[in-house]
Amino acid sequence: MNSSSILITGCSSGIGLCLAQGLAARGYRVFATARGQEDVDTLLAHGLEALRLDLADSASIRAAVEEVLKRTDGKLYALINNGAYGQPGAVEDLSRAVLREQFETNLFGTHELTTLVLPFMRRQGRGRVIQISSLLGYVALPFRGAYNASKFALEGLSDTLRLELHGSGIHLCLVEPGPVASRFRANAYAMYQKHIDVECSFHRDTYRAMERRLTKKGPAAPFTLPPEAVLDKVIHALESHRPRIRYPVTFPAHLFAVLRRLLPARGLDWVLRRVSRGENK
Repeated sequence: MNSSSILITGCSSGIGLCLAQGLAARGYRVFATARGQEDVDTLLAHGLEALRLDLADSASIRAAVEEVLKRTDGKLYALINNGAYGQPGAVEDLSRAVLREQFETNLFGTHELTTLVLPFMRRQGRGRVIQISSLLGYVALPFRGAYNASKFALEGLSDTLRLELHGSGIHLCLVEPGPVASRFRANAYAMYQKHIDVECSFHRDTYRAMERRLTKKGPAAPFTLPPEAVLDKVIHALESHRPRIRYPVTFPAHLFAVLRRLLPARGLDWVLRRVSRGENK
């Protein structure tokens, strides 16, 4: 059993909830966070220590960190940056405001939270920062431009931070899932409805097909795994003496990591276009 404390973002459902429950069962002291108070109340009902943390709100981030450090006497072993959402839509249909909103949660808030906890990890001489990224952090699929960009940016920022943390005792790992069962599609569909003007778009026919995929019952993609597959990788990243830099999760994540290295850019583009056409039939 391990009583080390861990702060996790985005725990209302899916991967985040699985991580919170799985790591608590393993003996960690888990601080599970969510953006909405109703979700926080649900986490508390599950027996977890839960706090409100909205990655788009600096005051919320600071308040959550202060409360966690108060409860742990200034000690925090690990931060798991899981909170994120996907904004569907063709790049030409994304306004500046929509793109900024995607980055506020998926990158800027994650960055701010990380910089707040790093000084405490440096003082204790150890720590783990685990970024829940995506296979869309190293390959891009059409009609996911905002999400692709935020995850590519997260990977670049993480690679830089890892170099800067060398010798500190703090390890940074990227977990890169492919399709995992969660509420991700439902949340993405809500953001699509909120921000994309379908009837005024050149891509309206493709959007109609995309709507069917986003609202489909059951797994929307082959090789979809349950969130426990991510939990297994996170446990290794937390507990290994020499954790890996990257942890692909699901067959597509492994496959595209290989194809990205082996194929010329035009060849990879051809594969990605075929995948997009197949999922949006």
